[in-house]
Amino acid sequence: MDTVDIGILGAEGLVGQEILKILEERRFPVSSVHLFDTDRTPGAEFFFRHGRLEVEEATSDGFRNLDVVFFCDGMDSSRRLLPAAIQAGAVVIDDSGVAVTDESVPLIVPEANVEDLAQHKGVVGNPGCSTIQLVVALFPLHSVNPIKRIVVSTYQPVSCSGTTAALKELTAQAKRVLEGRRVCPHMYSHQIAFNVLPEIDVFLDNGYTKEEWRIVQETRRILRDDSLGISATCVRVPVYFGQSQAVNVEFDSAISPEEARKALARAPGVRILDDPSVSFYPQPWAASGLNHVFVGRIRRDTSRSNSLSMWVVCDNLRKGAALNAVQIAEEGLRRGQIKYKRRRA
Repeated sequence: MDTVDIGILGAEGLVGQEILKILEERRFPVSSVHLFDTDRTPGAEFFFRHGRLEVEEATSDGFRNLDVVFFCDGMDSSRRLLPAAIQAGAVVIDDSGVAVTDESVPLIVPEANVEDLAQHKGVVGNPGCSTIQLVVALFPLHSVNPIKRIVVSTYQPVSCSGTTAALKELTAQAKRVLEGRRVCPHMYSHQIAFNVLPEIDVFLDNGYTKEEWRIVQETRRILRDDSLGISATCVRVPVYFGQSQAVNVEFDSAISPEEARKALARAPGVRILDDPSVSFYPQPWAASGLNHVFVGRIRRDTSRSNSLSMWVVCDNLRKGAALNAVQIAEEGLRRGQIKYKRRRA
C-alpha cells in the first residue's frame, strides 16, 4: 500500500496536536511524520503509534521529501515558509488563514465542495472553524432549497485561539475572580472569565472583525455564490472547547422544520439533537471530542417568511480544524489529486 510522508507545522499548538491524534485514530497511511514549530520548546515531543516524535525547528529545508504538510502555525510564519514547502514539492493544507485572500487556492469542506480539490496548485485552504461548522450544517439545506441570506452569531471557546496559553488564561482568571482578586488580561482585550467579548481578531474599517468577515468571504466561496447575504457576529465565551452558533437562514422558498430535519438526517457529518420538550439540544461540552456537527432547536422564524432558525455546535479543534484538514488529505489521495512523490511496496 502507498504511504505518505507527513509534516505538521505548528505541532505544539492545539490544532497541530489534534491533527496528530486524528492521523492515528483514522489509520492514515503514514510512512513518517515530522513535527515542526517556529517557536519550538526545547525537548518537546509527542507520542504517535507507540513512538516518540521530537518537535524540530521549522526551517525552509525541513520540507524536503515530504508529501503533505499541514500548516497550522501563525500567519506570519506560514506565509514565510509556504514557498519553501511548495518548492520542495509538498502539498500544503493550510489552516493558518494565509489562503483566505488568494482566490486561486480552493477552500475545501469535503461534505460540500470536495470536487474543488482538483483545482489546487500545491496549496489547499482549510477554512476557519466557524465557516466549516456553518457550511456542514447548511450545505444539505442549500442543496434542496437555495439559501438567500444567513445571519450567524458564533460563541467561540478560548481554544479557538489555538494555544494552551488561552486555556491557562481562562483557568487562572476564573480562579482569581472566585478568590476576589483582580484580573489582568494578557491574551484578550478584557477579562474572559465569567464574561463574553464581541471581538475576535482585529476590527476592520467596515465595523466587522476580521473573523466575522472571514466567515462571509469563505462561505460565499465554498457555496459558490458571491451574492449570498451574510451577516456574522463573533463572540469569545468562557468555554474551553466546542463552538456554538445561533443561525438564521432565509431560503428561496418556504421550508418547514420537518423538511429541514429530513435533509439534515441524510447529510454526512451531521447529527440532529432536537427535542425541546426534554431540553435535548446540542451543547459544547457534550460535543467535545466528537467529530460531528450537531444541529438542534430547528424552528420557523415567525418574523420573516421562508426562514428558519437553528442552533449548531461542534468541536472546534476536530471538525472545525484538524479533522477537516485530514479529510482533505484523505480525499486528495483517494482521488489522485494529491500525488505521492515516490511509490512504495
